[in-house]
Parts: sequence; structure tokens; C-alpha cells
Amino acid sequence: MTNTRGLLREAFAAAGVTGRLHALDIDSGAELDDGADQPVVTASVHKLCLLLTLHQQAAAGQLDLTEQIECPADGRTPGPTGLAAMLDPVRMSLRDVAFLMMAVSDNTAADLLLERVGLDAVNATTDRLGLDRTHATHGFSELLATVKEDAGPGGAQALADPHVIARLRALDPARTNRSTPRDMTRLLGAVWRDEACTPEHGAAMRRLLGLQVWPHRMASGFPFDDVHVAGKTGSLPTLRNEVGVIEYPDGGRYAVAVFTRAASTAAVLPAADAVIGTAARIAVDALRAQPARPTREGAG
Repeated sequence: MTNTRGLLREAFAAAGVTGRLHALDIDSGAELDDGADQPVVTASVHKLCLLLTLHQQAAAGQLDLTEQIECPADGRTPGPTGLAAMLDPVRMSLRDVAFLMMAVSDNTAADLLLERVGLDAVNATTDRLGLDRTHATHGFSELLATVKEDAGPGGAQALADPHVIARLRALDPARTNRSTPRDMTRLLGAVWRDEACTPEHGAAMRRLLGLQVWPHRMASGFPFDDVHVAGKTGSLPTLRNEVGVIEYPDGGRYAVAVFTRAASTAAVLPAADAVIGTAARIAVDALRAQPARPTREGAG
């Protein structure tokens, strides 16, 4: 695996980012890491923990996913997608709000669900799974408020200044929502093996992760019709992340978590997005090159 780590670091360097990665063969337990236990800022990746909490509460009978929830026109969490970008009041089910949170990373949807289930419950969920390095400090409205406050009077334009970037609490794992790449692949593995929730709810979560619309990060490394990628991205100034599961037609299932930070403060960096797919592909290829794993029941 030493050569694989070299390939990963070369790819990250060529894209102008530092990267942290963990990849896990969900069925055999084989793994590959490069900084897998380093604390990382999750950003919207933490919506996965919220989704799991929602489904665990539904499985326990604490809520009904068809329950209708109101989203008023005012006071929405900022964001460019979903309810965050809409102008009029909306009424929809909890499960449809969860769809928007996962498919288009809707911040307003996430905070509506967080208000329903509670931040402490999200942390209890990750604690029960033994994800000791994963913690939610605040909701997404509060997270974005720290960015606005730390940016100062210069507003969004100030985020092009490296000195401003350096003082953002939202980019410090000690002061914001955080995890490690290894914790995230453990969470994904538990969801795919139906250990994190009942099979019914596990299937529902896997469906939502498979409906994410963004093809420019992890999915870009697997441009094949018969390979399925399900994941969740996360973004903040200079940060681009994605965690997901890649499923091959032979039954192979691989959880991969990639967290990057760019040297450039530019908002648009296609190479920094694409290297997440490149790194995931390097890692999965290395896992698939290992001795044959036990065949999963029902796998071809």
C-alpha cells in the first residue's frame, strides 16, 4: 500500500490540495488510509449523521417520516439549493425534506430536521456507533453565521483573502462539526450492512445517498454505467469533501471518505473537485487488487 499512498499524495499535490482519505472494503474489512485518523471539518458531510438519527428515531417509533412539516418563507438558513433558495412557504413530509438535504445539500432542510430530532440526538447516534472522533458542535445556520462573523465587514469577498480564511472557526475541527475519514467509512459500512438501523430504514438511507445530484467529485472517478456511487459532499471556503460507497457489479462494496483543503481561496477549482474522484478510484483499485474477498450472499 506504500506505493498507493504515494499515488494519492501525488494526485492531491497536482490538484493543489492537501488530502485525508480512508477506504474500506465493506465485506472483507480490508482498508487503505492516508491520514485517516486526522480530525477533519465535515461541513455538509455531517448531514449523513443527521439522516441516520432521523431514521433511527423513525425505526424506534419516535417520529413518522410522513409527518408534515412547515417551512416558512422567512428565517431560512442560507444556501443555493432546495428550500434555502425558495421564496414561498412550503409544507412537506420529513422524508421529502431529508431527500432535499441529501440530494442537493439543502441547508434549510437540514436545519428543519435538526430542529425536529435535536443536536444531542445526532451526537448520541455517532456515540452509539463508536465514532469517538465525530461530533456536531452546531447546526448549519450557526455554522454559516460564524463564517459571516469571522469574515467581517468585507463579506463574502473577504473570503478570497488567505488571512481571513485562516481565522474562520468553520475551518477549525476543534471549533466546528468534525470527524475523521475512518469514522465516516465506519458509519457508511454500518449503513450498508444494516447495522446502523433496521433493513427498511437502511435501504431508505442508501436510496437517498444514491440520489445525490453532484457528479463532479467522487462519481467522476467511476465513469461506468454498471458502477454505482452513492455519497454526500461537503463544502466550505477552501474545503471540498465527499464520503460515499462505490458498488461494483461483482458485488464489491467500498466505503471511501476523502477530505481536502485547497491552497487557493478561489471558489471554483475544478481540479480540486475532480481529485476526490481520482483519489477514490486509486484507493478502490488498490483494494480490488488484494486477494479475493469472501463473496457476499447474493452477489454475482
